[in-house]
Amino acid sequence: MPLRNLIWLLIVPALVGIGMAIGYSAPSPDQDYKLVRQIVEVMAEVDANYVRELDDKQRREFVEKMINGGLKSLDDHSEFLNEEQLREFEKDNEGSFGGIGIQLGWDDKEKLPRISQPLAGTPAYDGGLVAGDYIVRVGDKDTKDKPGDETTSLIKGEVGTKVTLTIRRAGRPDFPIELTRGKVTHHPVKGVSRRADDPTKWNWFIDAEKKIGLIRIVGFNELTEKEVAVAVVEIEQAGGKGLIIDLRGNPGGLLKQAIKVADVFLTEGKIVTTKDRSGGEQSSSAAKSGTLFLPADQKPIVVLVNGSSASASEIVAAALQDNGRAVVVGERTYGKGSVQSLFRLAPDQKTGVKLTTQTWWRPSGKNMDRKSASKDNADEWGVYPDEGMAVPFSKEEYLRYALEFVKLDYVVGRPDVVAEVFGKNPPPFLVRKGADGKPVVDDSKPFEDRQITRALEHIRKKL
Repeated sequence: MPLRNLIWLLIVPALVGIGMAIGYSAPSPDQDYKLVRQIVEVMAEVDANYVRELDDKQRREFVEKMINGGLKSLDDHSEFLNEEQLREFEKDNEGSFGGIGIQLGWDDKEKLPRISQPLAGTPAYDGGLVAGDYIVRVGDKDTKDKPGDETTSLIKGEVGTKVTLTIRRAGRPDFPIELTRGKVTHHPVKGVSRRADDPTKWNWFIDAEKKIGLIRIVGFNELTEKEVAVAVVEIEQAGGKGLIIDLRGNPGGLLKQAIKVADVFLTEGKIVTTKDRSGGEQSSSAAKSGTLFLPADQKPIVVLVNGSSASASEIVAAALQDNGRAVVVGERTYGKGSVQSLFRLAPDQKTGVKLTTQTWWRPSGKNMDRKSASKDNADEWGVYPDEGMAVPFSKEEYLRYALEFVKLDYVVGRPDVVAEVFGKNPPPFLVRKGADGKPVVDDSKPFEDRQITRALEHIRKKL
């Protein structure tokens, strides 16, 4: 056997062996060997006969795609994660990553990377960078003709280390800014608007007169429950009487965080039940202590959802709806009722496989997963709005809503620096233009969010 094929015989089992061995009762070693042998033989034929020779990187990508092809045939949510993907997956779950905290764009005319915005509260923001700044040098390396990805790779580094950016800003000569790379936090909870005096903080009231607060949860990472609790306490301390929890567009995240968030608003009752393939069940219920926004009969809650609200966001919506703590407004949710677990792979634990290992069920016992709906109840999946609370969006409304959501995060820079650089005319958020030169979404008129309007109507009536 050629040396190259022997190498693949050793490497491929390391990549796929654990994924094939996971199970309640594993197949015999002979069966495993035959299956792995088929993969090796396919690779050998590619090596010997394919129209072009693959380099090491291409071979690795080929095997990863073979693995993922098989996993995707099981379901849409199981996947192999290479070393880089595993790091990114863990960063997303942790809610933070190392860097200076900028979003980069590209100026075709100047052939330079341009800062779209500094992220609030990051080293870039604190250091005085503003939207529109050009980065002409990172350390001693020019960035001319180096688009965002290339420039980003120059800026990246270990937390605590320093990086010097040479900035070009209208009205002054190029100048250096030294920044210390830090932990950039991906905050999963947002409010109605950023405070003008301090963009790192949020305005929570969407109806200041009636004291109706609004929190937007954009994902479920390790920070979600903590940030939700902090926001609700601030709303209560300011006299909050009603609350809107906006889960629209939330794709989900950590199961344990969904359970904790639901528990913030419940004094009792089941939150979710998970089931494994052997029929084992485990239920999570609300704790009596630690509940916020009480008394429930005097402080109404509305949960906003749409077709992009999935997984963990559906757990929260279903738990509050089934336990009578909140009314659900908007559109039917996505219908993802499955739980994925991460398994690190031998020998170095630097790669992993994410597998669907459980299904989850509403407190009422009803199915949530649209692909697992029984023939007898084919339409029993997802979270429906309560009666009279369905507010479907048109395609145009959805695009405009998505644009307004992105605008929430837009920060020009630190207020004192913005005032110094731009005076009273800071640069507005720029909507991307299409091939015809027109904005892809028309935001020339104020947006009426009919789903929020319906939520406000309900809470005002209750109050």
